[in-house]
Amino acid sequence: MKTIIYNIGTLAGILPEGIEKLEGAQMNNVECLNNAYLTIEDGVITDFGPITDVVSGCSGFQNRATPLAAEGGAHEVGGIVLQTTTPTADEFIDAAGGYVMPTFCDSHTHIVYAGCRDGEFRDKIAGLSYEEIAARGGGILNSADLLHNTSEDELYNQAMVRVNEIIAKGTGAVEIKSGYGLTVEDELKMLRVIKRIKETSPITVKANFLGAHAVGRAYKGRQSEYVDLVCNEMLPAVAAEGLADYVDVFCDAGFFTVEETDKILSKAAEYGITPKIHANELEVSGGVQVGVKHNALSVDHLEKTTEAEIEVLRGSNTMPTMLPGCSFFLGIPYGNAKGYIEAGLPVALASDYNPGSSPSGDMRFVMALGCIRMRLTPEQAFNACTINTAYAMGVSDMLGSITKGKKANLIITKPIPSLAFIPYSHQTPFIERIILNGK
Repeated sequence: MKTIIYNIGTLAGILPEGIEKLEGAQMNNVECLNNAYLTIEDGVITDFGPITDVVSGCSGFQNRATPLAAEGGAHEVGGIVLQTTTPTADEFIDAAGGYVMPTFCDSHTHIVYAGCRDGEFRDKIAGLSYEEIAARGGGILNSADLLHNTSEDELYNQAMVRVNEIIAKGTGAVEIKSGYGLTVEDELKMLRVIKRIKETSPITVKANFLGAHAVGRAYKGRQSEYVDLVCNEMLPAVAAEGLADYVDVFCDAGFFTVEETDKILSKAAEYGITPKIHANELEVSGGVQVGVKHNALSVDHLEKTTEAEIEVLRGSNTMPTMLPGCSFFLGIPYGNAKGYIEAGLPVALASDYNPGSSPSGDMRFVMALGCIRMRLTPEQAFNACTINTAYAMGVSDMLGSITKGKKANLIITKPIPSLAFIPYSHQTPFIERIILNGK
C-alpha cells in the first residue's frame, strides 16, 4: 500500500535518521519544509521533499482524476503533468495547504481506571491539597476501590473511550501505567487491559507496572510489607506474563522512600524491566538521584527540583519529563523546563492523564501550557511533545519526527499560519486528519 500526501503547506518536525532526542539549544529549532510531499509505504515514511521534485508546473496535485496506473513516463492527471520520477500510488491525500507533523507522543498516563473522582474536585475547590486528600484515604486509594469492583471487560471499555479521545486530539503513542490495583490480582488485571489495548488499537502503546503507586489499604501501617509484596509477588507475576515494558515507583513525600525505591528497582533489574520514576511532585525527594543510579529511562513530574537534580541528570541517559497538566489542575508549581534546557538538558512534556490530578490527555493543551506557563518557545514545546517524549517512552527510533523509515503516525492540520498557532490558539480546532500506521 503506497500513499502520497501532497499539497503540504509545511512539513514540520524533520529529523535525520539516528537522532533519539534533542538537548539544550537543539530544542530551539524545528526543521520545516514548505510546499512539500510525503510518501508512505506499508505504514512507514519512505520519502519526502519539495513538491517540485515530483510535479511540473504547479504546487500540488489539485483536481487529480485517478491514481497513476504505472510507474515512469509523463502522465497528465487533472490537467497537471507529473514528471517521470513520480511513482504510482494506491492513495493520494490532499493536505490542502495544511501542516503535516508527527503525532504527539504521551509518555506518562494513567488512563486505565474505573469511574472518575469528580467528588474530590469539590474537595480541591474547597482548598484541600493533594496530600490532604490522600491522607484521608482518598486519591489513589479511591481509584483502587473502584477498580477492584470493575470487571476487566468494563475497565477495557472505559479505557478505550479515553484512548480514542487522545487519538482524536493528535496522540499517536502512549505509555499507560498500572497502579490503581495495589493487589497482585488487580495490578495484573490492569496490565492485561493495557495489553488488550495494545492488541486492538492502532495507537502505539507501552505498558508500565506501577504497583508502588501507593500502599494498598490492606497494608496500612505496614509499608515495608507492601514493598515486599511488590518485590516478591507482583514483579514475578508481571514478568512471568510479560506484561510490562517498564517499572515505576512514586518516590515522593508520603509515598515511597529512596531506600524502598532502590529496593524495588533492584528487584526489577533481575527481570530485565527498565525503570522509570515519579519524583519531586510534592517535595525534593531524592527520586531523581535514585532513578539516574538505576539508569531510568525517565524521571517524571519534577515540579520541585534544585541544581542538584540538574547536575545528576547531566550526562545521563535519563529524560527529565514534566507534567504541566498536573500543575494546572492542582495549582502547584510548574517544572523548571526553561532552566533545564538552558543547562543543556533535554526536556519532555507529557499529560499525566489520570482521574485525580490531571483529567485530560490533550497534548496540544500540554504544549500550550509549556509555552504559556513554562515560558518555552513553540519550537521547544513542540520538540518536548514529540521527539523527546517519544524517547521518554522508548519509541523515538520509530516515532516522534518526520524521518525516513519511521512509522507514519501523522497529523494533517487545517491551514494554519504558523507552528506557534497550535499552542497560541489552543482551543481552536486545528486537526484535519490523523494517520496512524499509514492509515
